[in-house]
Amino acid sequence: MKFLIVFVALFAVALAAPAGDVQIVRADSEVGPENFKYEWETSDGQKADAAGELKNIGSENESLAVRGSFSFVADDGQTYTVNYIADENGFQPQGAHLPVAPEA
Repeated sequence: MKFLIVFVALFAVALAAPAGDVQIVRADSEVGPENFKYEWETSDGQKADAAGELKNIGSENESLAVRGSFSFVADDGQTYTVNYIADENGFQPQGAHLPVAPEA
């Protein structure tokens, strides 16, 4: 019986041990004077990518437009993904888990 109690206690301690350090398993980027692109992925399932470019270069309406996404695995084990556009109209995220604003 003592062996069983010790075994269960050691098993519980092993399960409660913190996960190892997160490692970057993939990372790429390209940066130019008028655009950029990057993507990365970590060992714990996080991912991100984005591409951006200058719009209306040289005008008073010059702006940066970015399109990208990021995802992560939450504590509930589910993977959440957000796709977004960020431009002169602001940050516009979309995801299955995000509420949708009513039509105006």
